[in-house]
Amino acid sequence: MLLYYTGDICKGYFWITVFVCICVIYSYRSNARRQSTDPRWRNFHPAAIVLALFTWPILLILALSLLILRIMVFAILFGVFIILFTLALIGIRRPFFLVWLDKVLRFVGDALLKANTRLIKLFLSPWSSNPQLPY
Repeated sequence: MLLYYTGDICKGYFWITVFVCICVIYSYRSNARRQSTDPRWRNFHPAAIVLALFTWPILLILALSLLILRIMVFAILFGVFIILFTLALIGIRRPFFLVWLDKVLRFVGDALLKANTRLIKLFLSPWSSNPQLPY
């Protein structure tokens, strides 16, 4: 029973691989037509086309795993927040909890925005300063 759908799975894998290969070749050819002074030009290695045939399943599995982990973490954090907020509303009747929550949320949000801005500047600065660098 486990091997009953093996032929369908192989056909699906083949067609997805063909689609990925067409996308990679099209991207490589459109990039090769650009001039080296174009800011969207990248110096791709030709072996990256062949490597894409083997890496797409791994990257797909990693992306799905990351998505599942994110959903689980958000669900756990939401559950903890609901429990704590309910306990705070029952146990504490003064509004200082909301003021404290506002400070914490702003602190965490500002820290994340600063970190993301630094990451964006770190990764985009080499490409924007010198378009001749290999990517």
